[in-house]
Amino acid sequence: MRSSSRNMLLIAPGLGWLALFMVIPCVLIFMLSFFERGMYGGVDYNFNLENFVRAMDPIYLGILLDSIYIAGTATIVAILLAYPAAYAISLSPRKKQTTYLFFIMLPFWSNYLIRTYAWIVLLNREGLINNGLESIGVISEPLNLLYNEFAVITGLVYNYLPFVVLAIYSSISKLNPEVREASEDLGAPAWKTFLRVTLPLTAPGVAAGAVFVFVLSIGNFITPDLLGGGRLQMVGNLIYDQFLSARDWPFGATLSFILIGIMMMLLFAQAVIVNRGQIEKHEAKEEDVSSMNFSRQSLNEKEKSYA
Repeated sequence: MRSSSRNMLLIAPGLGWLALFMVIPCVLIFMLSFFERGMYGGVDYNFNLENFVRAMDPIYLGILLDSIYIAGTATIVAILLAYPAAYAISLSPRKKQTTYLFFIMLPFWSNYLIRTYAWIVLLNREGLINNGLESIGVISEPLNLLYNEFAVITGLVYNYLPFVVLAIYSSISKLNPEVREASEDLGAPAWKTFLRVTLPLTAPGVAAGAVFVFVLSIGNFITPDLLGGGRLQMVGNLIYDQFLSARDWPFGATLSFILIGIMMMLLFAQAVIVNRGQIEKHEAKEEDVSSMNFSRQSLNEKEKSYA
């Protein structure tokens, strides 16, 4: 009883913090979505479902689908860049891994807005990239790299890539090297060992990194606003405009609740993948133990037969 009560006392501050700043605001957002905008802004507490019907309008569905596409593309690019980096770091000497991880996290020493504005300097028509390509003769006129979908995806990938590297590195570093060695000893080439052993066992880390990038990207409104130049609207920008410009808090709450629902489904899917990965690791360990016991029994039987 004492240990359980002590544990509850230790957990209570964290649970209270989460309830105060996450659960209660989500409940308020959910409740607000069932009301309607007042004539001069604000909220009229008339219960209805018009906001959810309005959210199904093709205009808003198009913005949501565009946001899913951009966030999904950023997620795929981030994983394709992060996995080789995390894999290379995990194979490097232990003393150097900390240094490499330090350089991966170094961009976070500066503010998010500063990093985003830096991409404006790099991608504009008179920026470093266009000037560099022109100076070496690759292009004859500046490329339109800014204020489009490419710029937004580039900014999202750059800002969230370190988290994906850390998630995948954590998963790879926990792998038992004997598993890969056993695959190679059995004659499997390196690519088959990676596809059938390394990649499945590190799927939880990949899933964690993917969910992290997708969830933060789909709700982001700063990067599309700055790097998209207002030409590209994502659901985060739409919610921002509903709360601050249109002063339609109920409809903004409805869009926010839909976005929260998408995020919760992704987090649930991630939890399923992680749980499945843990089960597979546990089964693999049991198989190793059973095989070791079987080999020991066979050796004992051979020794008895020789005796």
